[in-house]
Amino acid sequence: MSTVTAQPQASPGESRQQQGHDAATRSLPLAMVAATVTWSLWEVRATLLPVAFGDDNAMHEQMVRFATARLRAGHDPLTSWFPYLGLGSPQFMHYQSTPAILTGLAGLLVGPDAAFRWSLYLLWCLWPVAIYSSARVFGLRPLAAGLAAVVAPLLHSVPGIGYEQHAYLWAGFGVWTQLWGSWALPFAWALTWRAMTDKRFIAPGAALVAVTAAFHYETGYLAFGAILVLPFLVRAGLRARLIRAAVLLATAAAASAWVIVPLLAYSRWAAINQVLASGPSASGYGARLTLGWLVTGRLLDAGHLPVISVLTAAGLTAAVIGWRRAGPERALIALLCACLLLSFGRTTFGGLMSIIPGHADIFFRRFLMGSQLAAIYLAGRGSEEAVIQAGRFAATSAAFLSARRLSRLSWAPAAILLAVAVAYLFPAWQYLDGFDAANAAGIAAQRSAQRQDASQLAALAAVIRRDGGRRDGGGRAYAGSPSGAGQYFTVGTVPMYQYLDSLDIDEVGYTLRTASLMSQPEYDFDAANVGDYPMFGIRYLIEPASQPVSPSLLAHRAVLILRDRLFQVYELPADSYFQVTDTTGSITASRADIGSRTRPYLRSALPGAGRYLTVAYAGARAAPPTRPRDEASGPAGTVLASRAELADGTASALVRLRRRAVVLLSASFDPGWSVTVDGHRAAVQMVTPALAGVAVPSGSHRITFSYTGFDGYPELLALAALALLSVAVATRRNWS
Repeated sequence: MSTVTAQPQASPGESRQQQGHDAATRSLPLAMVAATVTWSLWEVRATLLPVAFGDDNAMHEQMVRFATARLRAGHDPLTSWFPYLGLGSPQFMHYQSTPAILTGLAGLLVGPDAAFRWSLYLLWCLWPVAIYSSARVFGLRPLAAGLAAVVAPLLHSVPGIGYEQHAYLWAGFGVWTQLWGSWALPFAWALTWRAMTDKRFIAPGAALVAVTAAFHYETGYLAFGAILVLPFLVRAGLRARLIRAAVLLATAAAASAWVIVPLLAYSRWAAINQVLASGPSASGYGARLTLGWLVTGRLLDAGHLPVISVLTAAGLTAAVIGWRRAGPERALIALLCACLLLSFGRTTFGGLMSIIPGHADIFFRRFLMGSQLAAIYLAGRGSEEAVIQAGRFAATSAAFLSARRLSRLSWAPAAILLAVAVAYLFPAWQYLDGFDAANAAGIAAQRSAQRQDASQLAALAAVIRRDGGRRDGGGRAYAGSPSGAGQYFTVGTVPMYQYLDSLDIDEVGYTLRTASLMSQPEYDFDAANVGDYPMFGIRYLIEPASQPVSPSLLAHRAVLILRDRLFQVYELPADSYFQVTDTTGSITASRADIGSRTRPYLRSALPGAGRYLTVAYAGARAAPPTRPRDEASGPAGTVLASRAELADGTASALVRLRRRAVVLLSASFDPGWSVTVDGHRAAVQMVTPALAGVAVPSGSHRITFSYTGFDGYPELLALAALALLSVAVATRRNWS
């Protein structure tokens, strides 16, 4: 016969006190998250004001407008030709375009520009909610998760391009797609960690890894990388963990196939950024510099006292001490170290980084954001330890006061500690408050400048857009570039070449924005070389009002069509998108060297003489030149009429040729281009620098170029849905 020892029953008063304590424990972290979100909503409210951007957000907002327009017309942005930058490209395939498409859908209801501003505003301000929720999925306690959410928006680094305000806002870099990725990566990490011990999380983990990759490519590397790292952190049950990781990896790869397969299939037609490839932006800052920032606090607290860095160090210490418990802190340490190693890049590891798929297209410095994310969680854990110790001290002090009949002051220790906590974080709040004030002032000044110049800017847009609707095809504009004086030709503080983005004007000069094969030659465009203008399809030259136009352009019949106190606009006489040329030789090139291989040609006299070269690209044979002896015998022919609707992927021309020659479309070469001559299919050839052309015999002909994008998206999206559904069904039983 067994005996049962009766447990002491809590008194009603003690029970109510315990219930109140539990409620406070649950509500306090949520209150901290709410307060942090409210602070951010107030601090960056100027983000909602309509204004032209002077950072990468100019391109992102333009992509949203393009997505809305294509969706409204019943077309898929993923398979469309994006004509505005780099002489056009399948930008929505080459680039992480899912955020633009989703925001473009919202733009159907509220307008694309408003949808973009609200997405930027809400994604940043509500990010602490994602941090708190993902921390709870990871297994952190509510207090640690809430404190991680508090510190999340307070980061600032020397590079300024991680998970921080400077990376996103008007006065920063404008890496908007990374902001989308910052919502998916925390859950991808957390669900991957949980999936190592619980099969229920394999399907949702794979889905979040795939979403992360679709939102932002470099962030996707960090999501996939976690699958390779986390299985090895616990020795017990390693075989089962490796099997789960393999299933998760395969499922995530299948769910991401609609992003990855087109990129791989068309990778040879996406140019490597040669201008940045050898610098720290692409190669990484290296171990010495990065670790120096980490140790000195400038990876998390640049510009003020290292308050977040100290909390991260405290969390790291607590995680090391508790390593044997194999909790989520172990995963955070591993992820912190892995992301730091990746961010060192080629600067430290050289050719070893070539083992990473797609390494030539990666900007390794961006992996610092993963280190920052792990640091945020660890800072929450360190803050939790500090709060626990402070709570014990406050309780002891309150008891001491009560024992000495000073119970009326028992609140004082907790109040003092709260004030200390606020004072501790004050340097970070103060620094960001100053940045936000400068951001708001910059937006206000830019809006004022745009209002002041509104009539002139409207006249500029009207001239180019009106001409753009003419039967002869309209044309591109050039208003300088970042590498020249264009950076000083501004509307407010926004360079004119970026302001043209807000007008959706096809332009040359806003360089290195896309992966088009012409993006690298565009960087070498020479405004003083008359031959470059027809090559790049430039019809409108926009110059500051005080700057005299080049005499050589005037000699080639450039006509002044608009002048005011801000700028002057010249129209060049030739057709913008089409020309008839001779090809007199050939060069070889690949996506890795298209810029350097075509630079000597661009700097020669051949473009000015209307002499082009065919390109043997990526191992393929070059098309035979039409005039291999380069005999001087006058123009090869003329363009009688043309019409270019490049946003719809079509361009046509009526030409008359005196001899066999090449009809050149001033659009970046891509295998999606096809061409007909008088209704008969012909071969598209690459012509220097990387343009699309077709060889045509003498006589009068109608030429029609058409673009067709990647056609396998429906099947790949079906594969993604099937893979996720199959794994979800297969793992719904035997959950542990």
